[in-house]
Amino acid sequence: MLVKSLAGIFISVLLLTTTASARTPSPEGARLYIISPANGDTVSNPVTVKFGLQGMGVAPAGIEKPATGHHHLLIDLEDMPALDKPLPSDERHKHFGGGQTETTIELQPGQHTLQLIMGDNNHIPHDPPLVSEKITVTVE
Repeated sequence: MLVKSLAGIFISVLLLTTTASARTPSPEGARLYIISPANGDTVSNPVTVKFGLQGMGVAPAGIEKPATGHHHLLIDLEDMPALDKPLPSDERHKHFGGGQTETTIELQPGQHTLQLIMGDNNHIPHDPPLVSEKITVTVE
């Protein structure tokens, strides 16, 4: 009896782990991009960043709906974050879980890179990940 109980627990944990790490598929042909500022622009604070998305919808974090996700803005990252885990939330990984499609940020003077990545209802990048081109802006 103990062996059956332990086997049941093991299978339950295995199913939960597999389900939790499964990535949401991204729609074929979907495209994520930064509308503004443009690559190479010189800007001043506050910097307004407008997000563009085609072939997919925007839904707030926590809302599970096919072919949707929400934006995350990556600031000055050299490498992409892990694509199989929830995206971090800090000064360089900005979450827009409310479904926002633009933001205003303050950046130190100098050059900065900006890039968008979509996350599913659990902040996990889609499969394949939907990522914009990385742009560079100079803040005066």
